[in-house]
Amino acid sequence: MESKQSRDPLIERRSIQADYQALWSELTLAQKFSASSLSKYGYELAFIRHYAAGNLAIMMQDDSITAISADGVIDSSPDITIR
Repeated sequence: MESKQSRDPLIERRSIQADYQALWSELTLAQKFSASSLSKYGYELAFIRHYAAGNLAIMMQDDSITAISADGVIDSSPDITIR
C-alpha cells in the first residue's frame, strides 16, 4: 500500500503535464507567442474556452486572470467568470 501512495504524486504530475500539452496543442500560433510572453511573468495556461469565433486561452497567476484571443491579443482585464 505504501508504495502506491508514494507513486501518486508522480502519476498526478504526469497527468498535469499531459493536460498542459493537450491544452498547448489547441492554441493558435499567435496564442502560443502571447502565452510564451506571459509565462515569463509567471502566468500559467489554465484552460481554453471554445467559442464559435475561436478559442480563448485563459492564463492565471495567483488571482490575476488574463485572456488571449485567437489572434493573440492579450486582455489583462477579461470579462469572464471563473467557476
